[in-house]
Amino acid sequence: MENRSNKQGKKARLNPHLLLLAIILALAAISIIRLALWNRGTKSDYDPDNLAEGFDIEALDTIIPLSETLLEGQKDDGVTTILCLGNNILTDKTGPQSFASLLAAETGATVYNGGFPESTIGTRYSSYNESYPKDNFNLPYIAKSICSKDFSRLEAAAAAEQNPQYSETVETLKSLDYQAIDIIAFVYDAADYLARIPSDNPNDPHELSAYTGGLRTAIEEIQDAYPYIRIVVMSHTFAQAVDENGNYQNGGSTDLGHGALPHYLLKEVDVSISCGVSIIDNFYGTINEDNYRDYMEDYIHLNDAGRKLMADRLAELVNTGHTSRR
Repeated sequence: MENRSNKQGKKARLNPHLLLLAIILALAAISIIRLALWNRGTKSDYDPDNLAEGFDIEALDTIIPLSETLLEGQKDDGVTTILCLGNNILTDKTGPQSFASLLAAETGATVYNGGFPESTIGTRYSSYNESYPKDNFNLPYIAKSICSKDFSRLEAAAAAEQNPQYSETVETLKSLDYQAIDIIAFVYDAADYLARIPSDNPNDPHELSAYTGGLRTAIEEIQDAYPYIRIVVMSHTFAQAVDENGNYQNGGSTDLGHGALPHYLLKEVDVSISCGVSIIDNFYGTINEDNYRDYMEDYIHLNDAGRKLMADRLAELVNTGHTSRR
């Protein structure tokens, strides 16, 4: 009996060598499985064929309040009065859906439309050329007429235009009491970019035929003549260029010779800040590459919703002194 019991105990006892071998094999199997899983990796959502259309960029709004010390000489009539100078954003639509009417409805202000169709911030010629009277409708010469109160050359240029809107705007500008104006807003689209007006002249910051030179000249002339008027620059929105074959080109990346639209925007921001005036960035912050189909009629002109969105942005500054990021 005892011998049989000893034999059964020996059979039941594990062989340490076999146990060690089993552990080694198990560890090796686990390592092989883990290595296989690591090599296979995990499924990625990245699609190399997908081109992202949108991107997140903070709007470049810079809001600079007007110093109270500059308000001496202004007529305080208790009414907020705004003069908008610009081009087709102001002139493409009249009536309740016009930019001026929408802005007035949002602010309760008296808003005057000083827009000239197809005008630009920069001029065509660096000095006035009698053979091209249309330059009178561009921003530096509008500012000059307002500040000098001499509208004769502007009247003559408007009389030569078939569109009566030119003469109507001149009459509006002539009739205003500029001591009662609180804000002048520059409201221009991307016409300078499409007209291939140079973004700047590094050798002459006041070059009228450059985008920044025209802007700087207009701002400084108004500041000198009417220091109590707050100036707000509304930047251009997104736009497209049309090539010689009629194909649309993305203005955010297409350089027509003097930089793409973001380049013009940065130059505009720099001038506005250096002159101490507010600028609202509509290229990134209002109507951009992601949403322009909802707010534009074509490659540059706004629809009713686009004008409303632009007016809302300016109205927020007028009402609160700040703007939102969209």
